[in-house]
This record gives sequence, C-alpha cells and structure tokens, in this order.
Amino acid sequence: MKLFVDTGRVEEVRKAAEWGILDGVTTNPSLIAQAGRGFKETVLEICSILPHGSISAEVVGTTVEDILREGREIASWSPNIVVKVPMTPAGIAATRQLTREGIRVNMTLVFSPTQALLAAKAGATYISVFVGRVDDVSSEGMRTIEDAVQLVANYGFDSEVLVASIRHPMHVVEAARLGAHIATMPFKVFEQLFQHPLTDIGLKRFLDDWNKAGLRIFE
Repeated sequence: MKLFVDTGRVEEVRKAAEWGILDGVTTNPSLIAQAGRGFKETVLEICSILPHGSISAEVVGTTVEDILREGREIASWSPNIVVKVPMTPAGIAATRQLTREGIRVNMTLVFSPTQALLAAKAGATYISVFVGRVDDVSSEGMRTIEDAVQLVANYGFDSEVLVASIRHPMHVVEAARLGAHIATMPFKVFEQLFQHPLTDIGLKRFLDDWNKAGLRIFE
C-alpha cells in the first residue's frame, strides 16, 4: 500500500520525505489556505521535494468549463501533479475529458460505493474515499472502502482506491487489510505509525546494557 501525507505545509512534506517511505502528497483548498502561502508556489515546492511522488492539487471551479480550465493549468506545472476534482456531475464529466487528454485525476469527496463506481467509470486515477467523515455521521467508512476495492477489482478498472480522512493508525491498518491501494493521512498520524511503547522500552534497555558493558562499535 502506498503512503501519502495529507498536508499543505511544505515542512511536513520535507520531514516525511526524509524517512524514504513517502509515495505522495495530497492537498486541498483548506490545507493550502491554512499553510498561509500561495497555491502554485506551495504545490511546486512540494513537487520539488518529492519529484518521483504523486502530488494532488485541487481545482476550485464547479462547472465543467472551469474545472477543465483549472485542471489543465494545474497539470501543466509539473509532470507529477494529479488534479483533484470533486465528485459532482460536472466533476465526472470533466474527469472523463481530462483523462482523455492524458491528465491524471484524483476524484475527491467520495462517500459511497455508487460514487466510487462513477469515478472509476470516468477514468479517475485515484478515488479518494473519506472514512473519518463517514464515521462522523454514524456510518461505516471502512465498509465503503471494502466495497470500492471490490468493485474496482471486479471490473478491472485502472483506478486506485485512496483512503482519505484518516484519523488514527488503525484506519491505516484496516485499509491495508482490505487491500486499499493508498492511504493518505495527516502528518501527526504518519508519525504515530512509528510509535509503540514496547519499542521505546526495548531500545532503552538495549542501550543501557550496552553502555554499562562499555562496548563500542568503532575501536
């Protein structure tokens, strides 16, 4: 499963990239606004930090014409950009056209299996299914992931299911169990994937024993 960080903060992307396991970055208008920098400059700097990764940048237009115009512009900035398009009738129509032009699309704000099916039919490269927000309305976000993964597999769609709105590490574990292709998460959740109290205890014990024995690697 590919791991993405969901952020508009360049410093978080740089830190995650240093670990050597980051496959991509997802942004959205809210995350970019919170970062307090220009949209294009932020996206291009992220692209430069992860030149071989997949960087999702979102349109804000709501008509087919505006989505196409903005999508073409954003895609022209760097070859590793994937254009994020909202799950609406206009978004579906625009996605179909963008994919015909060779522009990769990340269809966002997907909350149901039927929406995932439409995104796959339209040729979306990524289908961003939101688990946390579905859970918030007393439904089962992971059931939607399961259904989306199955329908993509059943019909051989080229789309990949991207698990979004991740709130904690168990969302990542459950997504992996279900065979989701990608998980994108806030930087703090990415950090939590490393953490376990027994790791900390074990490392401290090893180092204490080593130091007490006066051992060295380099003589």
